[in-house]
Amino acid sequence: MTPAVCRRKRGLWRRIVDFALADVNTLVDGGLDDAAIEGLEQVLLEADFGVDITLELVEELERAASRGAIATEDDLRDVLRARLTDLLAAADPGADPGAAPAGRAGLCGGEEGPGVVLVLGVNGVGKTTTVAKLAARLRGEGQRVLLAAADTFRAGAQAQLRTWAERLEVDFVGGPPGADPASVAFDAVTAARARGAAWVLVDTAGRLHTQDDLMRELGKIDRVLGRQVEGAPHERLLVVDATSGQNVVRQARRFGEFLDLTGLVLAKFDSTARAGTVVSVARDLSVPVRFLGVGESPEDLEAFSPGRYLDKILVADP
Repeated sequence: MTPAVCRRKRGLWRRIVDFALADVNTLVDGGLDDAAIEGLEQVLLEADFGVDITLELVEELERAASRGAIATEDDLRDVLRARLTDLLAAADPGADPGAAPAGRAGLCGGEEGPGVVLVLGVNGVGKTTTVAKLAARLRGEGQRVLLAAADTFRAGAQAQLRTWAERLEVDFVGGPPGADPASVAFDAVTAARARGAAWVLVDTAGRLHTQDDLMRELGKIDRVLGRQVEGAPHERLLVVDATSGQNVVRQARRFGEFLDLTGLVLAKFDSTARAGTVVSVARDLSVPVRFLGVGESPEDLEAFSPGRYLDKILVADP
């Protein structure tokens, strides 16, 4: 039996180039033809840029091409990079586009008491694994960390987080099945103070963004933490599945109605296949992407840097 031939899917940049630079003479003479425009739109939509951003990017390329500004791959890259940089800056206008967050694993803490991070999201996006990855980053910086298992409803949730705590050699606080998640958060901060922990990472139960009662429960946890430590929670990180496309924007918008989100973690992220999700979130929500989950091990969490992100997606396939 003849073995199947495996064909590796071309990266985002290679596909853009194939359509936009299919005929350099066409670009020099007056712009993109209809076939190139249609192909570009399809590529960008497949990469989850969304309709509005796709139209903006294609229009920008058309304008640049019509004035003779695109004749080579480098010209095309420069035009796209400039526009994408502007879109990403909308979410975090004070950020350095070329730098990753420095110190404390890229997290913001309080001046007094432990830094408190509330991690939330819908079911099955990888919240607990993300909490473990954040703990590993902090632990690697010499910080003492406590994990709080505020998911008291899902079978095995407490055991899963406890296993991570033991593996990473960090502290753990949980509660009995069905306990009030806010009380677990309260106990966790109390324990962190007693044990000298610098950080409390609160893992919450997954909930659909359409479940208003469970969304309000997050508000209660948030208020309890605020009464325990001034300014807490210092981070409210929404974990989303990067492979769910434009649904990421809908989830983030809904969670943002109940809590003031400080950032997003894109789990299951493939920088070439789902590149547009990052830009869509920045443009539509003004919530910065803080971390990218790129694997299952504790080390597979990258602090998001717009500059490095653009470097990854605007390169040819190796």
